Amino acid sequence: MPLKVILLSPFLCLPAMMYAQDSVVVVKGQISDYYITVSKEHIVEGTITSPEGQPLEGATVMFTASPVHCTTGTGGQYRLNAGRQDRELFVYYPGMKYVYRTFTESDTRVDIQMEAEDKTYPLRIPQKTTPWFDAAADHPATYCNPMNLAYAYRAYIPELVKNGSFRSTADPMIVPYKGDYLLFSTNQFGFYYSQDLIHWEFIFAGFQRFPEDDDQCAPAAFVQGDTLFYMGSTYRGLPVWYSTDPKSGRFKRYIEKISLPAWDPAFLSDDDGRLYLYYGSSNEYPLKGVELDRRDFRPVGKIHDIMQLHPDQHGWERFGMNNDDSTTLAPFTEGAYVTKHKGLYYFQYGAPGTEFKVYADGVYVSDKPLGPFVYQQHNPVSYKPGGYVQGAGHGGTFRDFSGNYWHVATCMLSLKYKFERRIGLYPTAFDTDGIMHVSTTFGDYPTFVPGQAGIDPGRTFAGWMLLSYNKPVEASSTDSVFIPRNAADEDIRTYWAAQTGEPGEWFRIDLEGIKEVRAIQVNYYDHKAVQHGRAMDLYHQYRIYHSSNGEDWELTVDKSDNDKDVPHDYIELKKPLFTRFLKIVNEHMPAGHFALSDFRVFGNARGKLPESVRDFRIERGQGSNRRNAFISWQATDQAYGYNIYYGIAPDKLYNTITVLNDTNYDFRGLDTETDYYFSIEALNENGRSSLSEIIYIR
Repeated sequence: MPLKVILLSPFLCLPAMMYAQDSVVVVKGQISDYYITVSKEHIVEGTITSPEGQPLEGATVMFTASPVHCTTGTGGQYRLNAGRQDRELFVYYPGMKYVYRTFTESDTRVDIQMEAEDKTYPLRIPQKTTPWFDAAADHPATYCNPMNLAYAYRAYIPELVKNGSFRSTADPMIVPYKGDYLLFSTNQFGFYYSQDLIHWEFIFAGFQRFPEDDDQCAPAAFVQGDTLFYMGSTYRGLPVWYSTDPKSGRFKRYIEKISLPAWDPAFLSDDDGRLYLYYGSSNEYPLKGVELDRRDFRPVGKIHDIMQLHPDQHGWERFGMNNDDSTTLAPFTEGAYVTKHKGLYYFQYGAPGTEFKVYADGVYVSDKPLGPFVYQQHNPVSYKPGGYVQGAGHGGTFRDFSGNYWHVATCMLSLKYKFERRIGLYPTAFDTDGIMHVSTTFGDYPTFVPGQAGIDPGRTFAGWMLLSYNKPVEASSTDSVFIPRNAADEDIRTYWAAQTGEPGEWFRIDLEGIKEVRAIQVNYYDHKAVQHGRAMDLYHQYRIYHSSNGEDWELTVDKSDNDKDVPHDYIELKKPLFTRFLKIVNEHMPAGHFALSDFRVFGNARGKLPESVRDFRIERGQGSNRRNAFISWQATDQAYGYNIYYGIAPDKLYNTITVLNDTNYDFRGLDTETDYYFSIEALNENGRSSLSEIIYIR
């Protein structure tokens, strides 16, 4: 096509927009320059007709997302010059439905026949309170992992978003401050706060300059008096910020640039007023610690090597999805964090890689803040390789306002990108022998937040079993291979997606009998979403209905007026619901299609508990293979899963491995110099079996 200079005229259809690839003519003016586009012509023309086929005069024809438009004449004709990005026509005529029509770069004629407008208009139904849920008075006593945070989308970096937009955060820590819990984590353009560890609100406080920059990666914070100090990971030096009102989103620089290359930093403000920094992230170098001068954050004395991985001795520190050394890359240690308890310093660290289900936190112990530190016999302390939520590494430990300890940690998703992650919160304790342990048992089931001190972490599980696993499902539509059963398979890395994100798309599950429902978790996934970074106008809206026969439906949960971004929304019902069918209907998606990773239902089937597991066997390897154990058992009737417990003593079975729909587990997380005790229980919709006989292996 010939090149043509296109002149502006108020009496003609507007020309295509100017594009960076086009040639331009620049006309010098007295005040500013004028730009006249020189572009290749792509004329799209045609006729707009009525439903009866008659030409329509006065129809407006335009390109979507463009000011280019024209009005049809008496013969219904239009003619537009398309720009490079113009690939969709939009047509409006009074009394007719809107028309959107795509075209290709080779199309030159597009005729459009309009349709009569539907005169019935959907009325917005006010959000309702039901006997089971009141959005205006939602005061649950439980929460469910992954934490229901408004996770930020990954910033626009082409090689990271080639599989589509996705949410992520990791490397969390929680600081109690002035009656709130402040949660800091990687690249969130701010932080979250809560007063009850259940409801979380977001505060914008971003520090990012360019899209490829981290905002605050693996940030560290500590409180001194009435002041909060805050810093992100750095190799080149970043400011240390401070605030006495962090919920305002405003921070001031305490120092312009910290002197140490502190990646994955952690601070400890000790009881004697001295300040310590711990840091490091490497598969080659040890994690480090040093005392700092509070006045300028410069080191005082020597920098100490605290610890380094020993995967030849500690099986759980080996690289790979199942500690299987599947690559030649050495495992990583990172995420230093120190908790002081009864005069002892518990140095926590993450290993072997954040993209694996076996990502965990270990601990070394010392009576001095800079060591020497000794490897705790019970390790890892935070470990969750099975279940819906997997991985529990690179976290931080804090004490709540009731005096109970908690560990907040990174959970693996790693579907669209290896560093696609979520956050989990787990009860924690120190036993009478000073052994630190984190309870991830039923760590992705409803969990109580105790309101008093001294609660055993193993007793915070609400007792509501999973009712939705592998149940029959249906949906309003399906996009490609993202089939409905993916939303009931207890796999966070699979999902169902509808063909659109429009209101009315739905997902239905059959619990295969009348069950007592106590809680529901709606886990969304971002399918064909276009969103990057942090936006403050994202929200989910939906309604959930129940039915005993699959035909007559009653409203159960109404969140059609919700204004919050709730990617892992959790609903604790005000009273038990006895039903067989549940259906969620979309009202609004923040971006992309209506898609669910899992629609999880908790409660009780009110039947028999499973029998104890039989023929439980542990076969430990020899030599370097002592890090491995092959665990097997006989299937229990009506069980949907099993919890394997293990530890360093019969009364210290602190770690749990959840296995669904299988009767063996290839375990590669043992320490070569440690003897272990194992037991197992079966799970069904009615509850848990009694524990099997404890097996001792040397």
